[in-house]
Amino acid sequence: MNSQQSIHRVSHEIKRRKLEVLRVTDITPRMRRVTLHGPDLTGFISLGTDDHVKLLFATTPEEQAALDTFMPGPNGQGPKPAMRDYTPRRYDAASGELDIDFVLHGDGPAATWAAQAQPGQFLHIAGPRGSMIVPDMFDSYLLIGDETALPAIARRLEELAANRRALVVVEIEDNAERQALESKAQVEVIWVLRGEQDLLEATRQLTLPEGDLYAWVATESALSRKVRRILLDEFKLDEAAVKAAGYWRLDDSDED
Repeated sequence: MNSQQSIHRVSHEIKRRKLEVLRVTDITPRMRRVTLHGPDLTGFISLGTDDHVKLLFATTPEEQAALDTFMPGPNGQGPKPAMRDYTPRRYDAASGELDIDFVLHGDGPAATWAAQAQPGQFLHIAGPRGSMIVPDMFDSYLLIGDETALPAIARRLEELAANRRALVVVEIEDNAERQALESKAQVEVIWVLRGEQDLLEATRQLTLPEGDLYAWVATESALSRKVRRILLDEFKLDEAAVKAAGYWRLDDSDED
C-alpha cells in the first residue's frame, strides 16, 4: 500500500502570517467564529482535518512589538508572545478566507482575545507545520471529543463520502452548544451534557458502526487517554486505526 492509500504525515514550510479580522460570527453562545483574510494568507495549506495553526497573542507592549516586527529571531531571544494551537475550521483559497472557531470559556489569551475580536483587528498565526492525512478508505468513523474538537470533527464529516457511516460523540456544556454538522455520510450524533453525563460511560455504551473503522478522540489530555484505553481494551479496536489527542489540560487555560 503506498502512502496515498494509508494514513501518513506530510510536512509544510512554516510561515508566519499577519491576518485581518474580516467578520465575527457567534455559532453558539460559547463558540465564536473569527474569519480572517489578508495578502499573507496566500499559499496557506491545511490538508488534514485536525491540522493545527499556532495563534500568537501579545500580553505586553514588548510582546506586541516583537509580533509587529516578526521577532524574536532564529536564536529565540527576546519577548515571546503567548501561543495557542487551533484547528483551521475552513480555508477558502478562492475567497481568501480562513475561519477559526474559539470556545469562549472566559480565560486564557485566545478566549480573551476572541471575546473582544472585531473586524479590522489583526491576528498573527504560524503553520500548520504538517498534516496527518487520513484518506477516506474506511467504512465507518468514530469521532469523540468536546467543544474544542468540533472544528476538526466538522471538517472530517464534511469530507466523507455518501457511502460512509460516522458515529460522533461530543461533550458540551449544555444543549445550546449543539451545532449542525453537515455531511454526505450517514451520521449519528450523541451529545453528552457535561455534569449530567459521563463521557467515559457514554463511550462504553456505544454500538460501533460496522466495517473497517477509524477512531479519533480529542478532548482533555487525561480523558483522551482513558477513552483510548476503552476503545483498545474493551472494544478491541486496531491500535493503528485509533488516534487520541489531548487538546487541553486541566492545568492550562485555553487550547483549540
